[in-house]
Amino acid sequence: MASTPNSTNDEKPNKIETNPIINNNTTNPIFISADSLHSILSYQTLIQHFHSSLPKISSTIQTPIRQNYTVSPSSSLLLMPSWSSSPSLPYMGVKLVTHFPQNSTLNLPGIHASYVLFSSTTGQTLASMDGTVLTLYRTACVSGLASKILARNDSKVLVMIGAGALAPHLIKAHLAARPSLQKVVIWNRNMEKARILVENLRGCVEYNGVCFESSEKLEETIEMGDIVSCATNAEVPLVRGERLKTGAHLDLVGSFNHNMRECDDESIKRGRVFVDNEVALIEAGELVGAFEREVIKKEDIAGNLVELLNGEIMGRSESKEITVFKSVGSALVDLLTAQLVYEIHMNQHKE
Repeated sequence: MASTPNSTNDEKPNKIETNPIINNNTTNPIFISADSLHSILSYQTLIQHFHSSLPKISSTIQTPIRQNYTVSPSSSLLLMPSWSSSPSLPYMGVKLVTHFPQNSTLNLPGIHASYVLFSSTTGQTLASMDGTVLTLYRTACVSGLASKILARNDSKVLVMIGAGALAPHLIKAHLAARPSLQKVVIWNRNMEKARILVENLRGCVEYNGVCFESSEKLEETIEMGDIVSCATNAEVPLVRGERLKTGAHLDLVGSFNHNMRECDDESIKRGRVFVDNEVALIEAGELVGAFEREVIKKEDIAGNLVELLNGEIMGRSESKEITVFKSVGSALVDLLTAQLVYEIHMNQHKE
């Protein structure tokens, strides 16, 4: 099927009405659990919220570089603060993340997170919420928004590389962003995890029209993908650029340091590369390595997500172009996600 180049104006998101609800009384902050987050958030709603809010308020939000403290030789504490100077977003917040990789021996997750939301008008603590689930949704929906802008309008096959905690969220976000998708193929080093994820997704009634499969053949699977999404801890590239089909969109989520690489240099060289924010240029192993090896220069990066949404840069220019989106996350989208969760929760619990 022939496709047409996409633009950021192809589909205007429905405006989500969110009225700031600041409790001026000295009542206790509310707690929003993981289960409540799941019931409040939807991928479509959060993608639309990012689409409508990022262009308007990103310039009013301060997001210092995340702070990383070594607690022990094998564990760390990360702080990710962000605050707004806009009257339409009267919030500040901080995500606290602990990284204890040795927890695997205790059958516990290695990463835990909490998010605390404050009023930027009074400094009052408004809410605390599960930061792990918040991060899963915001990460997936940033990728979903990017595929809405950059992937081909006729994308049919999504390839998911990785079957960890983030994978089902990424799959659902891409399906929300690209309703044309008809098949999802999942590859994972541990194929049993891929098969379990497939069965879980087949059980979701909202995806009855989508075919879910697992595959043991990584390179052949990559060749199928109109959208290829990666969420792994790979240090040896899994995606080889020569395997990407013409017009594919490559979504890279997993790497967050110089030693991690989900794709090879050929993928970066063949694609037109976009990032979620400028931190990716100094943190993402795929990009830092490509700069060092002079595969591309920093000036070759097409731009970031806010620039795409503002129309400052062009998205996909034609149907045969390969696009690459690399995200590393930011406190800015944490704050926007926490805002949406808090305001929906407060509206649902009005007296």
